[in-house]
Amino acid sequence: MAPADMAEIHKAAFAQARPWSAEEFASLLDQQFCHVAGDADCFALFRVIADEAELLTIATRPKSQRQGRARACMLLWHDRARALGATQAFLDVAADNHPALALYSACGYVRSGTRTGYYPRPDGTTCDAILMSRDLSQG
Repeated sequence: MAPADMAEIHKAAFAQARPWSAEEFASLLDQQFCHVAGDADCFALFRVIADEAELLTIATRPKSQRQGRARACMLLWHDRARALGATQAFLDVAADNHPALALYSACGYVRSGTRTGYYPRPDGTTCDAILMSRDLSQG
């Protein structure tokens, strides 16, 4: 998937936060440990270093949301991370992003911490980041 396509999907999916640019996606994809999984409507960008995988972002086109695509993409990036040697997965999510929190919980993630005021909002406020993790060794 091209960085411009990723930026387009990210912008459509993240109306409440600053979307990532095509240049930011290109820079991440140029890094040795970054990978992407998904299709033209939903993608996950993740990093695997040693036995740890981190979800950097996942985004679904609004017209394709609520169809199970994000859950399928989560399973896909987990499989790819395991193939690259990861046994643990980590992510952070805005505390007010209830659909994402439900998705991650359904995918086996548990809360492991909080980053207070981590996400800036367009109105000048901030939102906490919920840190989550799960064991990838069990599939």
